[in-house]
Amino acid sequence: MDLTYSAEDRRYREATRRWLAEHCPVPEPVTLEERRAWHRQLYQAGFVGMGWPREYGGQGATPLQQAVVADEMARIDAPPPINPLGISIVGPTLIVHGTEAQKQRYLRKILAADEIWCQLYSEPNAGSDLAAVRTRAERHGDHFVVDGQKVWTSYAQFAAFGILLARTDPAAPAHRGISCLLLDMRSPGITIRPLRQLTGSAEFSETFFDHVVVPRENLIGPENEGWKVATTTLAHERGTAFSFKEQVLHRIYADELGELLRARGRASDPTLRQRYAARVIDVEIMRLHNCRTMTRLARGELPGAESSIVKLFWADLTQELTALALDALGADAQLGGRWQQRMLWSRCASIAGGTNEIQRNIIAQRVLGLPRG
Repeated sequence: MDLTYSAEDRRYREATRRWLAEHCPVPEPVTLEERRAWHRQLYQAGFVGMGWPREYGGQGATPLQQAVVADEMARIDAPPPINPLGISIVGPTLIVHGTEAQKQRYLRKILAADEIWCQLYSEPNAGSDLAAVRTRAERHGDHFVVDGQKVWTSYAQFAAFGILLARTDPAAPAHRGISCLLLDMRSPGITIRPLRQLTGSAEFSETFFDHVVVPRENLIGPENEGWKVATTTLAHERGTAFSFKEQVLHRIYADELGELLRARGRASDPTLRQRYAARVIDVEIMRLHNCRTMTRLARGELPGAESSIVKLFWADLTQELTALALDALGADAQLGGRWQQRMLWSRCASIAGGTNEIQRNIIAQRVLGLPRG
């Protein structure tokens, strides 16, 4: 694994940095249309769907170039693209499992943010245990009829389409009777209820389905084999959707935390110094994990079960960094501020993309080869 940058890579980084310095919007876009306009600037510059095949609107960029853009955007806290689930999860899944008609119909619209996407996997009683989904999709001739409920649906209130896991064969073993469908979120019978979070925002929603009709042509992969499709989706979510950006953000947080310790006169506290040093080391370990992921992608391989290591690692790291910051603040931690906001958001990091408990099971069974308990 080569951890150095070539001269060409360095030139690419410099060009990316210049473009962002010239075009990054100030103030940050707020409305949906403002964010969509910024997204389209990024797309036209070649910074959206970079690794996708050119025939579907991508750039055919190397994994390292993708990481460079993620690095540079995080470094200046540039607003992200508006269609993260479509770009990082749905698109890669369609490229692997979709029909040619599905690729032609959806992929370019995902890249241009013409159609925003959400992910309809988690359920109230089957959050990270996707084999336990109870939402039903009964086939009636040339269409399915969907009934059930999903929860923690990011961007549901904005989405034109969603990628849905539903049970199509209730008599089959848990992992086999599931199918993956593309769902038009404007279909009759869909109800969306925003969920207010600790942070005060409503990024997630509950989504209810009451006899929602889905054309059979919207089936991704073979019927009752949606588990294979979901495995591809989750590998991208855990291994590539978050990790490159989070690596740089956590490096920035670690630098800010060091400044906070010095400003508060806590840098000489032996306990806080040890905890801070451990977090700085963790940020570097995360970078090396991402280098391994880039190596796999550069070889044309999909992210494997090792992606659960990355997801688990950064979920724990973000909580440990914010906890240390609040300890450094002392009594002032009870007041509002950016570290308090980060701490509140960090609690959902152990749930997003599959709970920490599920990640540990995957690592134990599929990476370490340990027997089931």
